Amino acid sequence: MRTLLAALLLLSPLLGFAAEPLAPACAPGAGERAVREQGFVEINGIPQWLTITGQDCRHPVLLFVHGGPGNPNTPFADALFGAWAKDFTLVQWDQRGAGRTYGKNLPVRELEPDEFARTPLTLALLAADGIQVAEYLQRRLGQRQVILTGSSWGSALAVEMVHLRPELFHAYVGVAQLVGPADLAASHALALQRARELGDPQALATLQALGAPPWTEPRSFGKLRRILRGYEASRTDPGPAWKPAADYAGPQDAAALEAGEEFSFLKFVGFKGDGMLWRLNLLDERTRLKLPVFLVQGAEDLLTPPTVTRAWFDRLDAPRKQLVTVPRAGHDPNGPLLDAQLRVLKDGVLPLVR
Repeated sequence: MRTLLAALLLLSPLLGFAAEPLAPACAPGAGERAVREQGFVEINGIPQWLTITGQDCRHPVLLFVHGGPGNPNTPFADALFGAWAKDFTLVQWDQRGAGRTYGKNLPVRELEPDEFARTPLTLALLAADGIQVAEYLQRRLGQRQVILTGSSWGSALAVEMVHLRPELFHAYVGVAQLVGPADLAASHALALQRARELGDPQALATLQALGAPPWTEPRSFGKLRRILRGYEASRTDPGPAWKPAADYAGPQDAAALEAGEEFSFLKFVGFKGDGMLWRLNLLDERTRLKLPVFLVQGAEDLLTPPTVTRAWFDRLDAPRKQLVTVPRAGHDPNGPLLDAQLRVLKDGVLPLVR
């Protein structure tokens, strides 16, 4: 990574942001200083979008690894996590293939088949990106380690990052932990059970036509997901209004979000059952992590079901581990899930940092 360009010099003129200075945002020994930065940083060979927000740059750094893949938190970060900035320096990262990072590096349209095939997006590549993001934050904010939190797809990516470079991180907090295809098998079975209990013939017909995973049709996952969202909604508190921040709501950003989500999702599931999802296997391959692990799991999560999360947690060897199950919460963020995540960060992780 080119460290001079890594100081937010690669800002897109189309987005209208000014470049940040090269000096560290929070040098060791510095006094209290609020920080709010956003821009493109050279990460693993391409410009990638970061935002850094906090009331005091000396506070512990919390790096979010978003889900999807292709669904960045950045447009909604202030609404979801803004109050957390009084205790943490919050970092949102639009991953390779998502949001503004997608829009900067790839055409904002559906890629032609040959373009899609020759454009890589793998767990290994994204993990290498994430590690370089953490290393950049160490330099930029003058801290030896950061706290890592990932949700859904981002939880699987975050586990890979801490597996590869545990020394970069104080702790890992996983939300709606994705374990691998075992989640989809349990999810499909739970959806069938719920459809029968509710007498939902349309959902039952769809689920029976899909059959149990793995699937080779890329749209199968989306068909299951739509059914699950409806069933979760009946047993969970409503989530926040998904309205993007004003500075991330223009037509260029909207187009990049849509194109990035489509691209990343297709790389995730693949066209022949060969996407990133089907290669995940935390149950067998990631059962030892060399740092504290905290998992926050919605009790009503039908996409990454609690039984699968518990199975991985029980196998996991870590210096410290904790699993928190949250009533009235499903897979997507809502009040109970966000409150539980913040409690774990403040009560479980902050004492370790201090």
